[in-house]
Amino acid sequence: MPAVWVMIPVFVQVALTFYLLIAMGRARMATVRRNEVRLRDFTHGGDIWPDSVKPVTNSYHNQFQLPVLFYAAVLFAIALGTVSTVFVVLAWLFVASRIVHAIVYIRFNDVVRRFRSFIAGLGILMAMWVLLAFEILARRS
Repeated sequence: MPAVWVMIPVFVQVALTFYLLIAMGRARMATVRRNEVRLRDFTHGGDIWPDSVKPVTNSYHNQFQLPVLFYAAVLFAIALGTVSTVFVVLAWLFVASRIVHAIVYIRFNDVVRRFRSFIAGLGILMAMWVLLAFEILARRS
């Protein structure tokens, strides 16, 4: 399978990250406009944001946890020529789990649903790494 096919879910994951960054910025600026947070509060850092902004902020920050291992797996698969149909399907499933996780976090903030989507993504990501390891080790045999 051409390696380009695995890049499409990567682009979608990156788009999700940019979307959440923009949503976070808009939510934060709205709190400044409503005088819930003052600009001078930024100089000290820390947790200055009201609870209404935290779900989108946390969802954005979550895109730098599991997805980092996703990006690494994709890069290794491309570099080592192990991109397969199964790997691409797993990549799409992982990205779908991240989209669901973000939607649940921002819209409902239901911890149980959010945890389920996280665990689903973790399982899919682990399967991607197992498949990658198997493909590499099978070549060495």
